[in-house]
Amino acid sequence: MKTKLLFNTIALIGLCLLPFLGQSQTVNTGELYVTPNTQFSTVGEFQNLASGTFINDGEAFIYNHFSNEGTVDFTDGEEGLTRFQGTAVQQLSGGNISYFYDVLFDNTSSTTASFELSSEVSIGNEVNFREGIVKNDDFGGLMIFENNADHTGTYDGSHVDGQVQKDGDDTFQFPIGDGGFFRYATISAPDNTDDVFTAKYFFENPDTNYPLSNRTGVIELIDDQEYWIVTRDSGNSTVLLTLSWEEGTTTPQEIVNNPLTSIHIVRWDETLQLWVDEGGAVNPANKTVTTPLRLDDYGVFTLARVNESIILPGDVIIYNGVTPNGDGKNDYFIIENIQNLANNHVQIFNRWGVEVFETSDYDTNGNVFDGYSEGRLTINQSNRLPTGTYYYILTYDYDNNGTTERIKKAGYLYLTTE
Repeated sequence: MKTKLLFNTIALIGLCLLPFLGQSQTVNTGELYVTPNTQFSTVGEFQNLASGTFINDGEAFIYNHFSNEGTVDFTDGEEGLTRFQGTAVQQLSGGNISYFYDVLFDNTSSTTASFELSSEVSIGNEVNFREGIVKNDDFGGLMIFENNADHTGTYDGSHVDGQVQKDGDDTFQFPIGDGGFFRYATISAPDNTDDVFTAKYFFENPDTNYPLSNRTGVIELIDDQEYWIVTRDSGNSTVLLTLSWEEGTTTPQEIVNNPLTSIHIVRWDETLQLWVDEGGAVNPANKTVTTPLRLDDYGVFTLARVNESIILPGDVIIYNGVTPNGDGKNDYFIIENIQNLANNHVQIFNRWGVEVFETSDYDTNGNVFDGYSEGRLTINQSNRLPTGTYYYILTYDYDNNGTTERIKKAGYLYLTTE
């Protein structure tokens, strides 16, 4: 192919292309093709204009700013490597998405943002985070990992400070951090290759936007120094979520005290305006917590300590206070995670033993107890039940390592309708 550089045409055959005629920029307005086993480098800023096509199937060295308004891509089946290596902050900009196969980030010029990403870059195979933080948080850019793409080398000194998108059906650890700290989140493999998830880490107190005092009863203490936002942007897959911690830097010591089994992942429920428990399987060696149940809802997550004594098998949690006043808090009898368990059945009786509510597959289609009677006997179904103490019986099947156990729980709930 031919290369047009500042209106001059050069054949690129394994040579090193530098700024032309003393100019501070390398500008591509035509076709620039780095063939396999060849190298291309630019000391000044590289601009790929709207009419430009830059195909890298070899090895490209970018020592300065990089801007793409045209086409940046690689050939399927080839393994081009693009090296962003500088001694000053490098800006990655432009209005068009840039498609790279392999990328190296290696720049120690800043401890907060060696690379300012204001455009979209797509990774087809692997990113090597050697040195330098790629910051898109303040610049509006996005790093996208395509199906089966991955990364190496992530640590406090090299990661993405901002949003990262993952396309595809493979397990993925998001290389994210904030404030000079690498704090990843991991999702299990989605069901479909066209599923899209996005994650971002915040080293800041979530309380301003997501009040920590608004939490369900099982949650005793919430991490007030950090949180993650993980969203499902396309598809309907459910995944397991893993969050990392690091005491002494980003995670409060109170969260990671013994027993470690009390550390769970919690999620801000937009509908309830409450932090809710999503469970916790703790790996002390890796300093991670994983949701044991596949998530249906996504959004804001962080770590917390819970009262394990009130958690039933299957991570079922019963909230026995019901205040159906329309404030979005405990408006019905909440039994967390019961929807995930087979053959569940709920009965509620008043203090005289009269059944006022009964249903199977609780909380799957609006069939919840919200203070109205659905009993078969003398209670008027059109009237709200009086304030008082009621008695519930919950039964469900629980798979305990291949053996099905029938769990039965009876207790009291407290209804306030006045």
